Amino acid sequence: MAKRSRAEVRKDEEKILFLLQSHAKDSLETIAKKCGFSVPKVRRIIKTLEESKTIWGYHAVTDYEKYDLKEYILLIRKANKPAEEIVDKIISREMEKQAEDIGVIIESSYYLHGTYDWLICFVAKDLKHAKKFESELVKTYRTYIQETNLLENIFPVKRSGIQNPEMDKLREFV
Repeated sequence: MAKRSRAEVRKDEEKILFLLQSHAKDSLETIAKKCGFSVPKVRRIIKTLEESKTIWGYHAVTDYEKYDLKEYILLIRKANKPAEEIVDKIISREMEKQAEDIGVIIESSYYLHGTYDWLICFVAKDLKHAKKFESELVKTYRTYIQETNLLENIFPVKRSGIQNPEMDKLREFV
């Protein structure tokens, strides 16, 4: 059997990765059929992607509104101070522990390049809990934070590669 080039292997991996973005719950047989691959090939590619930490994990895309929860985005601009000390706190997930104590679920967290340096997507019962979380972060990391901007996500159009199944409701917000 001829060896496949790295470019061909990468193309196959990308095919599976893009499919998994919105169909991670599909069976290996279904994924194989959609990609035009054999089931063993799909299994091998997914295993390789998981071992290399290209795939970090899998999760359910949730409609938080059905649980009376609201989504928020917190933008953070860091102060002009070296932040080596804060890295250990981020790695140890101290922020997530603070969030849990307030009843907040951190959904995503990103280090950015641009006007803001950090973006945290989280879920809270209401604006009061969201503001409390923001306040606790500012209090804990005050020497590292110059500015925050709290936004409420009114309507998620697409999340984790999956389009909102209730797109008709978008008209209510526009």
